[in-house]
Amino acid sequence: MSFATATEFSPGTLLRARGREWVVQPGSNVDLLHLRPLGGSDEDITTLIPELEFEAPEPATFPEPDPTKRGNHTAALLLRDALQLKLRSGAGPFRSFANIAVEPRAYQLVPLLMALRQPTVRLLIADDVGIGKTIEAGLIVRELHDRGEITRFAVLCPPHLVEQWQAELNRHFHFHAVALTASSVTRLEKSLPHGVSLFEQHPVVVVSLDYIKSDRHRAHFLSIAPECIVVDEAHTCAAAGKGKQLRFELLQQLTEQPDRHLILLTATPHSGDDAAFHNLLSLLRPDFAELAEADETTRRSLREELARYFVQRRRKDIEDKEWQDGSVFPRRLTAEITYRLTGAWGEFFDAVQDYCVQLANRAEASDSSGRHMIWYATLALLRCVSSSPASAERALTTRLSGTQEEMEALADEERVQDGDSSELSVNDLEPAAALDTDGTLKGLIERARQLSGQRGDPKLKALVGHLKELMEKGSRPVVFCRYIATAGYVADELRKHFKNATVDAVTGEFTSEEREERVGHLAEADNPILVATDCLSEGINLQHGFNAVIHYDLAWNPTRHEQREGRVDRFGQKSQDVHCTMLYGQDNPVDGFVLNVILRKAETIREKLGVMVPLPSDQQRISQALIKATLLRGRQAELNSQQLDLGLEAQIEAELKPLTTAWEDAMEKAKANRTVFAQRRIKPEDVLPEWRRQLDLIGNEHAIARFVANACARLGSALEPSRGIWRFVPGNLPGTLRERLAEERLDKSHTIDFHYPPAQGALFIHRTHPLVSILADSLLEGALQDETPLAARCAVTVTPDVPIVTTLFLLRLRYQLIHQKRDSFRTLMAEEAVALACEGRESPTWLDDASVLRLIEVKPAGNLGSDASTREISHALGLLRSNTARLETIAKERADALLQDHRRVREAARDQGSYSVTACLPVDVIGVYVLLPDNL
Repeated sequence: MSFATATEFSPGTLLRARGREWVVQPGSNVDLLHLRPLGGSDEDITTLIPELEFEAPEPATFPEPDPTKRGNHTAALLLRDALQLKLRSGAGPFRSFANIAVEPRAYQLVPLLMALRQPTVRLLIADDVGIGKTIEAGLIVRELHDRGEITRFAVLCPPHLVEQWQAELNRHFHFHAVALTASSVTRLEKSLPHGVSLFEQHPVVVVSLDYIKSDRHRAHFLSIAPECIVVDEAHTCAAAGKGKQLRFELLQQLTEQPDRHLILLTATPHSGDDAAFHNLLSLLRPDFAELAEADETTRRSLREELARYFVQRRRKDIEDKEWQDGSVFPRRLTAEITYRLTGAWGEFFDAVQDYCVQLANRAEASDSSGRHMIWYATLALLRCVSSSPASAERALTTRLSGTQEEMEALADEERVQDGDSSELSVNDLEPAAALDTDGTLKGLIERARQLSGQRGDPKLKALVGHLKELMEKGSRPVVFCRYIATAGYVADELRKHFKNATVDAVTGEFTSEEREERVGHLAEADNPILVATDCLSEGINLQHGFNAVIHYDLAWNPTRHEQREGRVDRFGQKSQDVHCTMLYGQDNPVDGFVLNVILRKAETIREKLGVMVPLPSDQQRISQALIKATLLRGRQAELNSQQLDLGLEAQIEAELKPLTTAWEDAMEKAKANRTVFAQRRIKPEDVLPEWRRQLDLIGNEHAIARFVANACARLGSALEPSRGIWRFVPGNLPGTLRERLAEERLDKSHTIDFHYPPAQGALFIHRTHPLVSILADSLLEGALQDETPLAARCAVTVTPDVPIVTTLFLLRLRYQLIHQKRDSFRTLMAEEAVALACEGRESPTWLDDASVLRLIEVKPAGNLGSDASTREISHALGLLRSNTARLETIAKERADALLQDHRRVREAARDQGSYSVTACLPVDVIGVYVLLPDNL
């Protein structure tokens, strides 16, 4: 057997083996070949050993178009679009754009450009909630991966975000990520080969910070950590406190490797804690920690340097006259609706408040060690009563033993408060509140049960009236409740009032997979109402199915309110307006305190600054003030009847003074930081030309829509117009194609949209969507193999859009990119579709790229006869053969341009590595098309 040379096995070259042509893929050598079929996709890559083949692989050339298999101009355009849209190893300045399933906005490319201008990426992305930090980080890691600079990376995030990250990496960036949590590791380890660790087996992992911070797991992770780390909610790793210090130490140790990439994400880099903020900055570069104590000259120098590592934008920064990208975000329309606790509901609340005061008085008189915790228990009970009769009953029937441990657990589990500002917990279970079994308690329980099924609940009535107004406007609301029992109660009652709506409750009772599935089903309904607890305020994005938020229960932390609204009001929201409504009781002292002392203050700060500044972490002080405002006020009223005045308002104000001062200080610091660290280095003119050029290379939204519509029409299943978008009905497609679509769950009818964000309930069809890739693969394979292909490699078109005979050549250029980093080399592939054209027959004039692009979409006026068409195509092929040198020159020029693209965008330091680019010759001639003026 004769063996091919190493050059013939280099990536990008063509081989013939097993009776067909293949493109050699990276990682191949004389002993092992990774081959992609000439008309196939990456999913069809095959590995073979040359020595074991009956016929040795041999060099191959791409066949010329056959004049007898010509088609019309639509078939020619179809082939061009199929070729352009199936290319994955992009040849433009950004290699990753052919492998992403989202169309980023121009402002989202700023962090990518900032990252590519660093030899080792160290970046803090502190954009506002809903701007798209996940997309921005995904673009960076996808680009680093596709440039060959990393092969592995890990995302470290809080436990509740693990599955969201896993889904986003797969859905938008085509990374098969594995989730590592305390519950999943054991299962994954059972499937590992002997002697191989999880991090070695899986190149992309999403890791729970709580799992990885332990001594045992941290040490193992540090020993084999990947080249790139993404940290979400990074501010939770920089603050002091149990657990958080371990996270910070982990990140510090990771950054000790000087060439490890680190991308930090947070919407709240500075929440008033200077030490935590400078800890965060020190992860980018150790000397940034000196900003806290440096003199003015040093501080100015460090701030200028930090601008290369820190990007922070508010919505108003993106909507201003420079970026002019405000259309991407909806308007947030806020409203407040109120109710009064009248009738049986008001009497019940008063009775519970009296009961709580009695318990508190008894605890104070008992002199027990845990008496101060009784105040928290009674406060929790009042919150449950304010929520709903159902949650009140649940709390009243759950026994609280009163032990010191259980009392402390009540506070630690943060069931009264809603978590601190650095890391909000999600616990939607009602707290235990039953301390006695006396007649008073039993009476309250019975009254709560009676109210749950009784008509006339004033809080529920206010909700129903508001929902009717929203639903008439076409809104798709999410109703957020604090407790599981309340969510179930509200959902049951709404089903009675909204017979034509689909109502469902999603709470912490369900697993994360079940929650996502239920939300997904509800989002497809015509008139959905989602009732949820705060288990959905983090981890599941709701913007594609819902466009309104109602706070049925006020959150006691303003950051939680922002999280709720941010699930809906974020990048990708289709609606122009998002309605956000707070519902509260006018005569409810708990609601009144939270609204006036916390939520209104937070909103005032947000209006001034443009972003939310977290409430300083001082839960004990807030709880004490709440107790005085809700429980002691009842005693004050009783004592006032005896002409005694406790001066509670002054006491409450004094209690909260340190908190409000700290909050205002945090606002001023955040304001100063936004002024100092505003991203000003990269302008729209730095981003937009590169982005538009990339879209021209890989196919924009218009090209994708045109291709799918033309392909489906020629395959017998034309798209059907549906409410301004399209209906894809695969029933009439060829059987083999339906089988391939069935593997991607596309064998049923679907509403589809080619614009992002898509219309409600529609699939977003992007260039990497399985529908596009399957159609493109099928048509390209048919163009090369079928006797009567639907996509034509040659055609003659009569058109009024050309003055003289014009010949158009569709070329596929393949390149080898060799990336050198220190002593290691990595060979990559790049491909692009290029059009070349000339005017005239005898002494043709070759046209520039801009003219060629316009020629591809000429309007046909007619077709030529069979014999004349054959002559024209044969003449064009002869012209092509006589200009082989020109094709090779174009390939080499494009290779040089590709190299300059990489150098210009990357701007890498010498020790980061360098590129060389070589064109693979001969050039593949995919199509030959002759355009004739219609006046001949």
